[in-house]
Amino acid sequence: MLYSALLRPLLFKLLSPEQAHDLIMGGLQFASNSALASAALRAAFGSIPSAPVKAMGLEFKHPLGLAAGMDKNAVALRAWESLGFSHLEIGTVTPRPQSGNPQPRLFRLPEDEALINRMGFNNMGAEAAAARIRSSRHQSIIVGGNIGRNKTTPNEGATEDYLEALNALYSEVDYIAVNVSSPNTPGLRDLQSAGSMRELLLAVCTEAKRLGGKPVALKIDPDSDKDHVQRTAVLAVECGVQGIIATNTTIGRTGLSTPEGRLQAIGAGGLSGSPIAKRSTEVVGWVREAVGQSASIVGVGGVRRAQDVTDKLNAGADLVQVYSGFVYAGPAMVRQLSPAWKL
Repeated sequence: MLYSALLRPLLFKLLSPEQAHDLIMGGLQFASNSALASAALRAAFGSIPSAPVKAMGLEFKHPLGLAAGMDKNAVALRAWESLGFSHLEIGTVTPRPQSGNPQPRLFRLPEDEALINRMGFNNMGAEAAAARIRSSRHQSIIVGGNIGRNKTTPNEGATEDYLEALNALYSEVDYIAVNVSSPNTPGLRDLQSAGSMRELLLAVCTEAKRLGGKPVALKIDPDSDKDHVQRTAVLAVECGVQGIIATNTTIGRTGLSTPEGRLQAIGAGGLSGSPIAKRSTEVVGWVREAVGQSASIVGVGGVRRAQDVTDKLNAGADLVQVYSGFVYAGPAMVRQLSPAWKL
């Protein structure tokens, strides 16, 4: 309540979206580095009912996790656990550090409880992320490593980038998430064609198996039609993928309350938040229909309230992740959503 009534209005009024993000992440990083601060967060927000879930061969305390994009460089693992999340994905991480796209590149759509971003995989690189995870791995939160290619790497060399990032992160994460669905790296979604996808996923899954067999998940977009989604999901499972993450952000802008002039001024980027809830849940259902029980499904997109979690679980998701909803709901979000899985 304090966040919605006081802190969020101040952040939205005084700071740009990226400035606010950096401020919040700085505070969470401090909390992660302080046993006292982590304990205070846990006391205030972390009393979350347990509802164990087995997905991708891993045991989760409950279904709700943090999606990739919030903690790109793995700076606040202890804080996320203290806030009650069962898991998080760091990244998207690329083999080499990169600054991402020019600012401004993150925009709020308060009328829609949504965000538009064209961040462009800004991150400190896979080795730096691995080192940060290593420094806090006594915590029990499950960590996924979301990996992508560098902007300067052509798609012809993408497989090598994914393998390099995989090898850097492998010993420090619990699962790997392959991101070929971001709309903010030029040409990245072209890797979702059947031939490119098969080559990439076979290489990643083979390497993960060689390194010890940790699960690999694939993150897909919400903009493809049902046939393409289902063919992609089946292909991924055939290649050895154990989880499908549905979905990434959308390039669509339909049905928004934000004025058209504002949207045109913002320009390109991936839309996330409440407007994509229905579509992402629909994609979850398509994937479950296609793969049956041969893969776990992570539902992402538009999760703001407990009913959104319930909808995704009912559609076939095993796990659910949030990102934009956290920006609008604040640190009590996990507790607020927990009625969706209370026994």
